[in-house]
Amino acid sequence: MRCTAPGTITWTRAMTNPTRSQDEARNAEQWSAVEEATELLHEERFREAMVELRRVLGSDPRNPYAFYFLGVAFYEVGELEAARDAYNACLRLSPTYLGARIALSHVLRQLSDTRGALREGLAALSQNPGDPDALYAVGLAYRARGDDASAMKYLEAFLATGPDFEVGVETRAMIAAIAAEQKPTSGSGDENEDGDEDA
Repeated sequence: MRCTAPGTITWTRAMTNPTRSQDEARNAEQWSAVEEATELLHEERFREAMVELRRVLGSDPRNPYAFYFLGVAFYEVGELEAARDAYNACLRLSPTYLGARIALSHVLRQLSDTRGALREGLAALSQNPGDPDALYAVGLAYRARGDDASAMKYLEAFLATGPDFEVGVETRAMIAAIAAEQKPTSGSGDENEDGDEDA
């Protein structure tokens, strides 16, 4: 999963309309608040990162970065429902946080909510057309729904973006498996060894 760089989040405030410089200062402050937690995540110290992120949220419950990285931490320890909730909280605060929307799509798919996974993946694509991570998320969501033709379309579009080697190999294998599943099987038992139809 990737995170959106500072300065790309759209903020909303109920009572005021901050200037751009106020918005950027707030964004930088919120990003700075999660730096220690992101280091813990990089060190795979997920439980410690959760504690730090909860501390950050105790000080600033409107920090979308904290919710995003809390979602990452929950995901890494296998708490998918909690990850889903953290990503949703992030998106309530910052609806254009692309990384959170894509991560939510993957989590929803893994929770068997393929409709929700597809909705979030397509929303990410409408926000940033051609985004490789969004294309991949949509392809996987269609695959999980059993719509193999659509899955292949989005996975092939993902491959056209030039993904990392390992992910590219996995995606090509998935596309080959889909293609193999779509081919009619020979030797289904309707023919004998000579190729004649059984009576």
